Parts: sequence; C-alpha cells; structure tokens
Amino acid sequence: MSYSDKENINILCAVMVGHGLKHAVVCPGSRNAPIVHNLNEHPLIKCYPVTDERSAGFFALGIAEQLQEPVAVVVTSGTALLNLAPAVAEARHRHLPLVVISADRPMGHIGQQMGQTIDQPGALSRFALLDVNLVEPHDDLTRWHCNRLANEALLAARRGGPVHINVPYDEPLFNFTVPALPVERIITAMAVSIDEMALFEALKPIKSAQKPMLVIGQMSPGLVTPEIMNCLVPHLAVLVESLGSDVGGNAFDELLPLVEQNPDFAPDVVIYMGGTLVSKRVKAYLRRLTDVPMIQISAHGEVHDTFGHLTQVIHCAPAAALQVLEKLFGMAKGDPFARLWCEHLDQIAWHFDYLRPDFSQMLAVKLALQSVRELDEPVTLHFANSQPVRLANLFARQHVRCNRGVNGIEGSTSAAAGCAAVTDERVLCVTGDLSFFYDQNALWNSNLRGNLRILLLNNGGGGIFSQLPGLEASPARDAMIAAGHSAHARGCCEQHGVEYRAAYGSEDLYSGITWLVQDSSDRPRLLEVVTDAARDRSVWQQAVESLHHKLNHLQV
Repeated sequence: MSYSDKENINILCAVMVGHGLKHAVVCPGSRNAPIVHNLNEHPLIKCYPVTDERSAGFFALGIAEQLQEPVAVVVTSGTALLNLAPAVAEARHRHLPLVVISADRPMGHIGQQMGQTIDQPGALSRFALLDVNLVEPHDDLTRWHCNRLANEALLAARRGGPVHINVPYDEPLFNFTVPALPVERIITAMAVSIDEMALFEALKPIKSAQKPMLVIGQMSPGLVTPEIMNCLVPHLAVLVESLGSDVGGNAFDELLPLVEQNPDFAPDVVIYMGGTLVSKRVKAYLRRLTDVPMIQISAHGEVHDTFGHLTQVIHCAPAAALQVLEKLFGMAKGDPFARLWCEHLDQIAWHFDYLRPDFSQMLAVKLALQSVRELDEPVTLHFANSQPVRLANLFARQHVRCNRGVNGIEGSTSAAAGCAAVTDERVLCVTGDLSFFYDQNALWNSNLRGNLRILLLNNGGGGIFSQLPGLEASPARDAMIAAGHSAHARGCCEQHGVEYRAAYGSEDLYSGITWLVQDSSDRPRLLEVVTDAARDRSVWQQAVESLHHKLNHLQV
C-alpha cells in the first residue's frame, strides 16, 4: 500500500477517513489520478468508477440519499467540474451531503492557455454550502489551513448539503511513494441547539476537568450577566473582554506576559464562545498549548479555529451553554485553578481602578468611564477599534460595543449615531482621531440628538503604531503608517451643529468630562482631548510596568 506524495491530497484523504466517509464516485482523468489512487488504496473507502461526470454526480447523489451520509465524487480539472452543477443544485435543494472534489492545476497556470484549465475555485458557489481551495502546503501555517478547510468542508456536508473541495497541485502527478496517510486532526461537531439535555451531557465532562478555562469573545449585552459571572468565576478561569460581558472585561491581557510560561496557570481544557477577541496575546498563548482540547460553542455551527487546535464544535446558542454551565457549577465548591486566576485578575482590576495616570488618553478614558458609573441612568458605550477599545478593556465595568467583526476603523461614530437615534439612553462614543476624521460625515446627519456624546482622543495620528515593537525602525512610521496629522474637530462640529469643547490639560479634561457625560443638552456634544503620542505611550508603559512590579512573583 502506498499513497501520493502530494501533501494536500494526503491531508484531504486522511480527514475524509477520519470523518467516516466510505463511498467515492470517481471519474477518469490524469489530473485527478493521484486523488483516485489514494481513495482506491484505502481499505475503508469503496470507489465506484463512472465515466460521465453529469451521471456520476447523480449516481453519488443516489448513494447519499440512500445511506444519509456524505458521498464524494471526484473529477479532473477543467469543464469536468461544471458537469456536476445539476447534481450539486439538486443536492442543495434537497439537503443531501454531496462532497465534490475537483483536481486542479496551480493557480499560476489559470488563464495562460494551459490545457484543461478554468477558474475552478468558486465555480459551484451558488449551490455549494462551502467552497474551499486546498493549496499545496509549504509550512506549518498552510498545512494547518489545509487541515482546517478539509474539516470545515466535511462538517458542512454533514449538516446537510453539497460542498466543493478544489485541490490544485503541480506535476509530477504519479509519485506514489508515501507509505501511509498522515495522522490528521479531526474536528468533531455536535448539534444540540434545541436539546438542553444533550447540551448538558456535552458539557458535563468539562466539570470533571482539573483546570477548565472559559474564553468569551464579543457577545451581545444581556448574555454574560453579573449573576452568571459570579456563578462561573469560582469554578473556571474566565477570560473575558469588555466586549463580551455586562460587567466589562477582566484585563487578562496584562496578566498573560507574566504567566504564559507558568504551568500552574495552563488549562487542561478550553471552551471558547462568542465573536472575535481584541487580545493577540491570548491567541498566541492558547495556540502554543497544542495538547489542550479546545471546544467551541458556535451559534451557527461554523468552525472558528481561532487557537489553532480545535477539537470539537458544539452547535448551540451561547446563552444556552452559559445556562447549562451555570447549572453544572452552581452547587459545586470553588476550584484552586479558578481561584488562582481570579485572585490575580482581581488584583489587576484593583490596580487600574485606583491608578492615577498623568494627562493622557488613558486618563481621559478612565475619567469618562468613572463619570458613566456615577450617573443614575444607563449609558450605552461605543468604542472605536485600535487604542480606544484596548483602553476599554482596562477600565470598562459594563458592556462595550465595537465594530469588531473585521476590526476596521471606519464607521465607529456612525454606528454610535445610529444607536443613539433609536434609544433614549445616553450614548457615549469613544474614538481615536483617525477613526473620527475618516468617519466625520457621521455628523452630517439630521437624525442626531442630544443623547449622542463623543469623546475624541486626538494625539495627531494612529497612536497604537507607536506601541508596535520594531516599527520604530521605519522612517515611514509616523507620517505614512500612523498617518500623522494636525487636524482638529472644531470646524466639523460647528458646521454640523455639534457642541464642542477641547481639553489640552488635566483641568480642562476634568471639567470637560462632566460637561460631556453628565450635563444635559438637546444637541450632540463632542469633547476633543488633545494629547501627545509619546506621552500617551509613556503613561501606558508606566501603568503596565507598575502592575508587573506588583505581580512579578508570578514569573517562572
């Protein structure tokens, strides 16, 4: 028994076997010969040769309908793939698990008058549930990508419908020299979206873990409530940012540099729910824990392999999973691992609550959020990406909204304005200068009311770029990368009837925050806090260094 030397083919075949695919309809051709060879070699896969691709698609469909399990159909490159379109359309409308596998030439050959070449990726996207392209791996990242895409495609097919897996590779085609398929990670999926008992059983093993960790990404307000946090924190190490919880974040990003090499803080299972995370450190940390099972709670059953070694997807609403976790741990005693994390995260929260930074963007955000907490009425918080949302993770003690889906700077003020137009609550938008000036037409809007308040942090450019290690070596950093500027918002505000004040020092800032957050007005207000980027960076560094000095006993 021997297999092709094409690594993407071997990864795909191993994942197919791991997902229990047992039947493959194979069509003739030289480009797809290595795939056909592999499937024919494997003892757990039965191959059915069919010459006509259109007939082959429906032949595979008949098998899939009868067995109610995924069936592959393998074709060569070129128009052979297009002949499967009728069967794929039928499979889509009848929710039948058809796995289309097309061999392809390298992408550089497309459009170069090479034989049997068309633009195959996406050719069936109108009907396929998922369309993936498994390029030949050349390093660990592309190998992981190939594995993940193959897993995603097989999981999508099992949810009921056709998928298309395109496999490009270069010649030579017929080296069958690999003695065995690789051992590949198989991501499993469990659909328990409306079955509480099934969800209870799925999550029950987590309770028996010695060092469980719950990581919460961006969530809607009202899901991660104070009551749920109080129930879970004694039993799991909970890492949450201000975008994911009604009580704000726990600033774990500042603890990670001290504990990432300390085995006492390493979990033995990780549950991840919600959307994206701001923290790059937590992603890097969890990616290094390659032997730790990772379980994703997915509202839509999608695969998000954020930490690089996902083992299971549980398809259910995060709210349902939180309720089950609350029941699982509600009557249990606290656990040492959870207490270890909780005690140090509490120290960090205390540090930033009592921190007294010098005049800076950090001080502006801290004072604004303190002022919000002093009000007797609810305030909705909208933070822009980059530096503002990172400051929110240090000081916010309530839920924060942010356009974090793709992390862009555009639209932050406009989104806050839209929110303010349909609520009577006060809406505080905290934004950086580049985000604000890029979206300044948010103020060119007849729907603005006095409940919209904008805190503009202006230090003359993208402040976060001054904190990226190594970028200081580039002479293009300030003017071109960080987009240094001398713009101010007064004129824009006057043009659109927005009340305006500026703060150039601590005294202006203290009075300005009260004016912005607490005072009443029938017009929107904007406070522009003008700071120096170098000082902002220094204040941030001093705050972190003083924290690390307090917690230096954690380092190994």
